[in-house]
Amino acid sequence: MDRKIIKAAAILGFIAIAFGAFGAHTLKKFVGISELNTFETGVRYQMYHSLFLLFIGTTNKISEATKKSIYYFVWSGVILFSGSLYFLALNDFLPFNFKPFGFVTPIGGLLFLTAWFWLFINYCRKNN
Repeated sequence: MDRKIIKAAAILGFIAIAFGAFGAHTLKKFVGISELNTFETGVRYQMYHSLFLLFIGTTNKISEATKKSIYYFVWSGVILFSGSLYFLALNDFLPFNFKPFGFVTPIGGLLFLTAWFWLFINYCRKNN
């Protein structure tokens, strides 16, 4: 599982850097400041959670089952939180209106919170 988690961290980190560069050098010419801030928030949280997965994949302080749960919470969170922010920021360029689907953003945030809480709970249990 550790190899899978580290690979995921690398993929998410790579994409976050590529999207960050896209936002900083290209997107800012085509969207307003609000949309750019939305896009950058997605990039920032994707990078935070890429680093979180890197930590999870390299630590031996938590169980494999906990790592697996956190992996799925983070992947789902990135897709729903960051992914929805990317679509919302680019809404004017999409062939459909993504705004009605914006409700998934806080669900992704809740999945991020769940991953961190799961780490806390399982680390505390293991050390008791």
